[in-house]
Amino acid sequence: MKNFLAIYLGTPDMMSDWNALPEAERNQRIGQGMQAWHAWQAQHQAVIVDGGGPLGKTKSASPAGIADVRNAMTGYVIVRAESHDAAARLFEGHPHFTIFPGTSVEIMECLPIPANM
Repeated sequence: MKNFLAIYLGTPDMMSDWNALPEAERNQRIGQGMQAWHAWQAQHQAVIVDGGGPLGKTKSASPAGIADVRNAMTGYVIVRAESHDAAARLFEGHPHFTIFPGTSVEIMECLPIPANM
């Protein structure tokens, strides 16, 4: 079994559409979405290594210094699976993009740090 980092993605446009919904509809979808999200977590609890959570504002540290930046990452979770494809299949029909305004989930293997050579 390998570990995989899944990053939940969303765009400002999707959030604008979400925020434009009537408050009652948005609240209903939040309730429905959280129920579905908790059900997804319960269904996959045996393979969730780190339940992750939402991500806040981003800063970038580079040779040029520290700066506020924007990206599409909205949250994360770490799962365990036999293969990359198996890990990706865990997110088919995920509430992040079927109920909430997320655009996708990107899944990548957590590789070991190479030994000194």
